[in-house]
Amino acid sequence: MSIHTRRGARALVAAASAGALVAACTACEGYVGAGGSSLFGGDAINVLMVNNPQMVELQKLTKRHFTKDTGIKVNFTVLPENDVRDKISQDFSNQAGQYDVATISNFEVPFFSGHGWLRDLGPFLAKDPAFDQQDILAPVRQSLTADDGKVYAEPFYGESSFLMYRKDVLAERGLTMPAEPTWQQVADIAARTDGARPGMKGICLRGLPGWGELTAPLTTVVNTFGGTWFTKDWKARLTSPEFVEATQFYVDLVREHGQAGAAQSGYAECLYNMSQGKSAMWYDATAAAGTLEDAKSPVKGKIGYVKAPVNKTSDSGWLYTWAWGMQKASEKSDDAWKFISWASSKEYEALVGRESGWANVPAGKRASTYARPEYRSAASAFADVTHRSIAATKPRDPGVQPRPTAGIQFVGVPEFTDLGTRVSQEISAAIAGRQPVREALRASQKMAERVGEEYQD
Repeated sequence: MSIHTRRGARALVAAASAGALVAACTACEGYVGAGGSSLFGGDAINVLMVNNPQMVELQKLTKRHFTKDTGIKVNFTVLPENDVRDKISQDFSNQAGQYDVATISNFEVPFFSGHGWLRDLGPFLAKDPAFDQQDILAPVRQSLTADDGKVYAEPFYGESSFLMYRKDVLAERGLTMPAEPTWQQVADIAARTDGARPGMKGICLRGLPGWGELTAPLTTVVNTFGGTWFTKDWKARLTSPEFVEATQFYVDLVREHGQAGAAQSGYAECLYNMSQGKSAMWYDATAAAGTLEDAKSPVKGKIGYVKAPVNKTSDSGWLYTWAWGMQKASEKSDDAWKFISWASSKEYEALVGRESGWANVPAGKRASTYARPEYRSAASAFADVTHRSIAATKPRDPGVQPRPTAGIQFVGVPEFTDLGTRVSQEISAAIAGRQPVREALRASQKMAERVGEEYQD
């Protein structure tokens, strides 16, 4: 094990140990015991996953279809995102075998696989050609494949980021949204749509601290403005002119034309603002479109979708996927693979389409999804731009200069969960008006330098 691998393991386990003290099951079918057995009797596979709406739907469909068809019972432990990451890191790092399968992302795959915590899925894929691994969109597939060329996870859904805007509001103001807008064009439109309706602001942007909240969209802005967190040789660059310009732009835009309480607004708050007509535009995850276009949404049919705004790069959307990883210590790997292959399959998408509506399909992972007439009809407003946004991502080359590790909206090292969160706290304070951007970035630079120096060693 290399020094970097040992350092990463320590970082992950320390975070897991702290978070596990407060983690609690919020939607379990049965208490999960060690070794994959339910204390309610009988053998089962145990799945630990995040509590988003798509996963809740999966729970319902699993019992009615997967268990009925295969005889394999699935015990789910469902937790909020921060808690589930901690609990997964703790269980997988200890190789306790309590959970056979867990939801991990493209952020965790390199570390988990490098530490030997994940089962190589290649042998299962070789025996299951019907799964059609080549149908997985290339950027998503590659993000779940380690440097050793082995596949360690299969996606449940994938996402990039794009700009959402009120078509009717822009039309009333005589404005046209470019298909590939620049950030300056977005800022100009935000200024002209601010106050277009009572209580409406020009744009909503995340300001809530968190490496997966404010840091995610901000880092894509930094990338396209020509900045980077670290150079190829791990020199921190948070006070570089490009990083400062991008951050100042983001902070100024949300302060001047963004939502009230921006420093405490994350994905959920911006989704609410957009769906309730309180924002004329929103830059965020492509996954939001399904909610905005739901049959019960007040803004269904009123939203337009275009690629993530750019400055110096041709594309700037992020890449993220919730995926299924199998713990190496699992003693039920065959049954675990049957669940993974079903939950990531074309057939599962068709099942969701039939039972919950095609707009609710966990998409963003398979090329075939975007060829289905049913899905294209239900998701016509956003399907093509989502597909193009994901396909255009370059996780290893998202900016204008070489990077030391993969990642678009994050830096692919375990320490980034802490670093990204602490930096976001500084910048959120700037959004709240408590300090200047340059002061926030000077403090952030010092934190980043300490991480960079570790990797330079």
